[in-house]
Parts: sequence; structure tokens; C-alpha cells
Amino acid sequence: MSIIHPREIPSRPFSVLAAAGVPPLLARLFAARGVSEPSALDLSLKALLPPAALTGANDAAQLLADAIESGARMVIVADYDCDGATACAVGVRALRALGADVHYLVPDRVTLGYGLTPPMVELAAKLSPEVLITVDNGIASLEGVAAARALGMSTVITDHHLPGAALPEADVIVNPNQPGCGFPSKALAGVGVMFYVMLALRAELRERGAFAAGREPNFADLLDLVALGTVADVVRLDHNNRIFVAQGLQRMRANRMQPGIRALFAVARRDAARANAFDLGFALGPRLNAAGRIKDMSLGIECLVTDDEARALALARELDQLNGERREIEAGMQETARLYLENLDINECAGITLFEPDWHPGVVGLVAGRVREKLHRPTIAFAPGQDGELKGSGRSIPGLHLRDALELVARREPGLVLRFGGHAMAAGLSIREEKLPDFRTAFEETAASLLDPADLQQRIDTDGALESADITLEAARLLAREVWGQGFPAPTFDNVFHVERQRILKDKHLKLELSLGGARFEAIRFDHADRAPDMIRAVYRLDINEFRGLSNVQLMLEHLEAA
Repeated sequence: MSIIHPREIPSRPFSVLAAAGVPPLLARLFAARGVSEPSALDLSLKALLPPAALTGANDAAQLLADAIESGARMVIVADYDCDGATACAVGVRALRALGADVHYLVPDRVTLGYGLTPPMVELAAKLSPEVLITVDNGIASLEGVAAARALGMSTVITDHHLPGAALPEADVIVNPNQPGCGFPSKALAGVGVMFYVMLALRAELRERGAFAAGREPNFADLLDLVALGTVADVVRLDHNNRIFVAQGLQRMRANRMQPGIRALFAVARRDAARANAFDLGFALGPRLNAAGRIKDMSLGIECLVTDDEARALALARELDQLNGERREIEAGMQETARLYLENLDINECAGITLFEPDWHPGVVGLVAGRVREKLHRPTIAFAPGQDGELKGSGRSIPGLHLRDALELVARREPGLVLRFGGHAMAAGLSIREEKLPDFRTAFEETAASLLDPADLQQRIDTDGALESADITLEAARLLAREVWGQGFPAPTFDNVFHVERQRILKDKHLKLELSLGGARFEAIRFDHADRAPDMIRAVYRLDINEFRGLSNVQLMLEHLEAA
């Protein structure tokens, strides 16, 4: 049973925002999300936190500037998700614009695994680099950094993941979450960290007179990449990250974007002129991620770094095809998980562990996410790895910090978890296959010890009810122009409606006509084919439905129950 919980609207912030000219609906939404002053709504570049505040950024800039001046070869070691791909593209584009000799590598998810491992260093060594730069990984790569140093390579770690007890002995580490870093935004994605390093590097080269005879590159042109990676990695959209996303969306809407971004919009059949965070998280991001999940993320990175429009479109079409394959694989895995969960008493478990020998290691995280959404339990799904190992990916719920939970499991059961890392809400790990029953027990016990019974009750936060006169196309357009996402959630509302008509579309979607206060509204609930009662309490988003040149407001139902 889910509890619908309207957010509180602090009266003073609401009044302050409304008095500053913020439309009443937005003032209400912003106040409920912790915005108390109009300055927090300034999403211009001048409001961005300065690079000098990020520990290690200036040291990295000096090392990389020296490397550029000496003609040293650099190799970027990327991660195989959208954040890693966009971070790599930012690095490649920025460094090439600054005259660097730069190449990149991205590990195969199955054979090499995550991060700067010793085998990855061996692979990089074939390119004869003098400098290795990690993006969206490296903070846990103690052995990989040691292997690189042994081969005489300088190492620059740029990452945002939480560090372990020990840090790698790299030349420079740039990570807002490393001990001693006072950077105010701890929520930077990997692409945000790399963007800051490139800003610091450009400033360092400016000080050295590198642009005296030529034009300085404008790195604001890279903000479409920063926005995509930030949204796709589902990091918290604090003020700084909202600036990144707002600026990137602004450039997309003005058709000032990389050819690869433009091509991804085209294959996803999305209108870049009206780009929003939903497009980035649910249309572009999954297509890039499909490369890392199913094949090779080099396809995605190449799409983002090429300046050839035709090549970008060809690569985007290949990514779109891979995303279709990913959907088919995921659908089969979801059905297997559903059959397993039918025999599970959800009231008796605080954590869920799943494994099937034919599951795809690149898709288990999506399965874990779907199960977590459905059952509101922290979930880890495993697939076979190499040499008798299982590769797991987990998703959590508020109340359980997943990376910390895995660390606790590892401390309580030494040798049970081979490797792990991640965030509060998502993490990855490896175990021996024969240890799966032991891990399932340990994870369940750990989750039970960390979670309160109230944490296991799913709460649906909403922005309360709307009057029928406020459910308009203009309101939907107003909301679509703003930046919403993790930690700054897209507005949802809840009202009691009469169901005037309903029908099932394609055997899996519920299409309704609802009435409220004498007005009627079209509504749809995707992936739910159960008929609704005559009167419902619904949680919904305002959306714009376009058909044959006409636009109308449509309610996207996220939850409904009998009223």
C-alpha cells in the first residue's frame, strides 16, 4: 500500500518568491523544494561555482598544461555509462581544442570490468601515453594507479564516486567527495568534474599566454554534453547542477549542440527546440547507455566527439538499434524476475537479491531498478561474469545507503564481496558464484538492520491538488521550461476525479477521460491495463499531447487508487 503525501509549502519562501515576480504555481513548487530566495533561481553561468574551489582542479590544470606544452600523449580512461561517455567527450573535445595529443579508451563491461584496473593499464600502455586521465572512475583504483605509475605514467583521477578507506596514489585526484575537499556541490556528476578540470586548464594556459596569438576556445559550447551526463547519471540537481542542465538545454533549444547530440534527438524522434530534462534522461541517455550495456561504449563516445554530421547520424542510428535490443533483453529478464517474485513474501524481506545464469550483465541494473520501483525494497540483481564471478548491480530506497550497506556486508563477512563501489541509491559489486546464498542472507540481514519499518512503506510525494482552472496547456508549458530531476523532482499533483470513459490501448495502456469541477481532461496510464473504478484519487503530471497540429493538456497518471 502506498501513502500519498502532499509536500508542505513553507509560507515565507512562497511569499518571497511570489513577491519577486515568480508565477504563483512555480513559487509554490520551488518553495516546496527548499528554494527560499530568488537568487537560487539564477541559472546563469555567472552563478556557477568557480573551478578554484574544487580541490585538485588547479593541480590537474598545471600537470595537463605542462603535458600539452611538452607534446606529451594523454589517454582518457572512461566509464561505460552515459556520464562516463559525456565526460570523455568533454575531455577529448576540450583537450583537442587546447592543442593536446589525446586519445581515449573505455573498458569492456564483461572482460575488463569497471575502472582503471591493471589490465586496463596494460591496454592503455599500447598507446604509449605519458598521462592517464580517468573520467567517472578511478577513486577506488588503487592497483590500477600503482600499475600506471610502475610504467612511468602520470595519473590524473577525475571522479565523483564515494572513496573507500584508502585513496589511490595518483599524481592528482579531483573529486568533490574526497576527504578535505570543501567544494560546496558534492553532487557533481563525472562529466561535471571533468568540465571543471577543463575550465581550470584553460585558465592555466591563459595565464601562460597560450591564447595571445589566437582565439580562446569557448567551453560553454560543451554544456550540452554536461547537461546530458548530469541528468542521465541521476545525480542530485542542486543549484550548481541545475545551472549545468539549464544552460545545456538552452543551447539544445537554440540548435547550438554537438552533431552527436543533434543526431540522438533525431533518432529518438524528439524535438530539440523544446528539449527538457525528461528527453535527456529517458530518450538520449538510454540510447548512449545501450552501447555500454550491449556492445561497446566507444560507439557512443565516437557519436559525441565527431564533427561529421553524417557520421554522427549513422552512429546514432546504430545506438538506437542497440537500445531496441536492450529493451528486448530487458523484457525477458523482467519476466523471469516477475516469476521469481511471485513466490516471495515481500513482508518478510528487507532486501532482494536476484540471479539468473542467462541474464545479461549490462542490463541487471535496469532489472534491479524495476523491481525496486515495484516492491519498494533495495534490490541487487546478478549476472554471470568471468572466472566464476557474478557481477551485480543494485538500486536502493530512501533510508538505505547502498554503498555503505555493501561496505558493512564486506566488514561483517570478510572475503564475501570481492569488489564494490557506488552511491547511496546505486552501486555495483562482484562476488564468487558459490557465495551467492551467503550474500543473499548477509544482504537481507544488513538491510533489515539499517531500515526502519516506515522506510519500507512507499511514500508518493506530490505537490497537492490543482483546481480544474489551473490544469491548462499554459501551465504544462510553464512547467516544461523548468529544470527538474533527482533531488528537485518534477511536479506531480493529486486530485479526486470522476472517470467518465476508459479504454485499453494496445492491451497494456489505460486511456481515460476524467472530470473535475465541471471540466474534462484526457489522461493516460502507461503499462497498466487494469480498469479503474468510477471515482479515483490519481497522482499525475501535466503533459502536452500533440495530435494533427493541435496541442492539449494531458494528465500522465503515475498512481491511482479508489477514492
